[in-house]
Amino acid sequence: MSEHAIGIIGGSGLYAMDGFEKFEERVVETPFGYPSDALVGGEIEGRKVWFLPRHGRGHRIMPHEINHRANIWALRSVGVRWLICVTAVGSLKQEYAPRDIVLPDQYFDRTSRREHHTFFGNGIVAHIGFGDPVSSDLRAVLLDAAVKRGARVHDGGTYVNMDGPAFSTRAESEANRQLGFDVIGMTNLPEAKLAREAEIALATLCMVTDYDCWHEEEDDVSAVSVVSHLKANSEMARGILRVAVAEIPGTPTWPEHDALNGAVMTDRSYWPDETMENLKPILGKYT
Repeated sequence: MSEHAIGIIGGSGLYAMDGFEKFEERVVETPFGYPSDALVGGEIEGRKVWFLPRHGRGHRIMPHEINHRANIWALRSVGVRWLICVTAVGSLKQEYAPRDIVLPDQYFDRTSRREHHTFFGNGIVAHIGFGDPVSSDLRAVLLDAAVKRGARVHDGGTYVNMDGPAFSTRAESEANRQLGFDVIGMTNLPEAKLAREAEIALATLCMVTDYDCWHEEEDDVSAVSVVSHLKANSEMARGILRVAVAEIPGTPTWPEHDALNGAVMTDRSYWPDETMENLKPILGKYT
């Protein structure tokens, strides 16, 4: 079995996947605090996999309360080099219907806490390339798995990330549509930014749950409608993940696995010892 692991961030219901053999739960304390919950580790198709519920088991954590740095740091510390995110989104296009799957390849940032979406600072400066924020190789694996499972899937699209926790106003929803965005959510962009800094290849299964509030012939988005569609999508997501995990290579050789090469601006002689120690899982090979 490869020592390099695959991470999955989503709901705790993903643990119920057929073929998942659970080995352990691990509570990880990070320099940025605790992650959303304990990591659940096991095997699927002979590959080491770590699950993390984004909002904690029981859905206890609001979108703006998620400690994304702790989540990604914890996953990287246990050897995760590929990360599949499963997340609910609202559709901004007629053709992306509830219960469809979208595999975004771009993001637009409408968040307000960007200083929390980087591991760097405190004496070490880095600027990662983020023009193509999603791993094209991992997205291709997810697309192939979704097709094999018979999902209605759309390859590519822009995910606009708002803060939440309230859903969009009609004016906001229409503005996002006019700008050409495809889906809207509250959580995935910080995961993508931090995964890139941690040299983890990331791709996302966006599970469409609603038409936001722009669609005149559909009910406005509500927590009730979101949950009902999520439950319907969970079985499909588990099937896609099982197929995808088996197709991910065992050695991290994709471009994202060297994303920090040339990105750190601070001369090595100036790196503070404490910051370097805090970022050891991320910067280890550059020290």
